Amino acid sequence: MLVEQLKNDKIKQLDQLQKNNRITILAGPTAVGKGSISSAIRKKYKEAFVSVSYTNRKLRPGEIEGVHYKNVSQEKFLDLIEKHEFLEWAKVHNQYYYGTALAPVLEAVRAGKKVLLEIDLQGARTIRRLLPNSRFIFLAPPNFDTLVERQKIRATEDFDEQLRRLETAKIEMTADGEFDYVVINDELSIAVEKVVKLMGLK
Repeated sequence: MLVEQLKNDKIKQLDQLQKNNRITILAGPTAVGKGSISSAIRKKYKEAFVSVSYTNRKLRPGEIEGVHYKNVSQEKFLDLIEKHEFLEWAKVHNQYYYGTALAPVLEAVRAGKKVLLEIDLQGARTIRRLLPNSRFIFLAPPNFDTLVERQKIRATEDFDEQLRRLETAKIEMTADGEFDYVVINDELSIAVEKVVKLMGLK
């Protein structure tokens, strides 16, 4: 209980600090381009802090350990949950675990950095409950057919997994009303600039 209380205290500190430096949450359906946008911001804006999620999913081709994700075993992930190390975590697509470590986010906000959390819809809802003063951006495709095409082009999951993710995406696309802003990712560079502006980076 002591460890849990320490986590709750840190979350309270984080929410207090947000009065002057709001965290930005970027969420949206599978294959919509969340990773591409966060990578572009990480490369161009060194003053920003883009959180790196933990996952027990194997890295996809082109993903770099410690840059795109921190890859751990399921046993390690569950241990981190038990130790209350995550700000938020979820089992996504009923298959893999993803989570945002609390300590680096708190440190970045304390340092005055603009913080971006690229997370799934479940995680965004958790953050809404814990840190309601955050800035919530829903990244949407121009239409569902575009999402299907991007999923096919990415080709990082087998056919059954692609279908499972797209079925979930149909539901997730109806959640845009829960967010403060909606950015349509039709042209990547334009979508990046919109997110950058909302974050207050320019």
